[in-house]
Amino acid sequence: MAKKLYYDVSKCLACKSCELVCAVGKSSSKELQAALSEETKPLSCVKVKSLESKNFPIACRHCKEHPCVSACIAGALSYDKTKKLVDYDRNKCVGCWMCVMVCPYGAIRDNKALKIPVRCDLCQDADEPRCLKACPVGAIIYLEEEELDKLLKPKKSV
Repeated sequence: MAKKLYYDVSKCLACKSCELVCAVGKSSSKELQAALSEETKPLSCVKVKSLESKNFPIACRHCKEHPCVSACIAGALSYDKTKKLVDYDRNKCVGCWMCVMVCPYGAIRDNKALKIPVRCDLCQDADEPRCLKACPVGAIIYLEEEELDKLLKPKKSV
């Protein structure tokens, strides 16, 4: 089984702590102060959007039906069935932005400076996604899909 990120929009404060820790994690230095002075500023893979009174962290969902993989003309995106995540091979990417255009969630952005897509990889270089610990209110949830289903099921009254 593979874990995925889920968001409790009723808790999200739009503090953008998840964005900050993600960008620092994607920086060359992996340190806040040094990341601020890097020539090419690191971009966060998660973006917090607000609509009315709700805040929505948006990041790659590693969809079962992954239109970004099908749209990638260079084969830079692939789906790993074992890990249940979309992998990215920077060496194959041609910067066509087809993945950006077809993502149904708007979770892939373009980094025009580096000519690469910016999308969540669930912090493959760490034990767990950095945003998980950075969220001060626990709005970010990291569970297997089956665990989430159990959590969301209404409890039966006895």
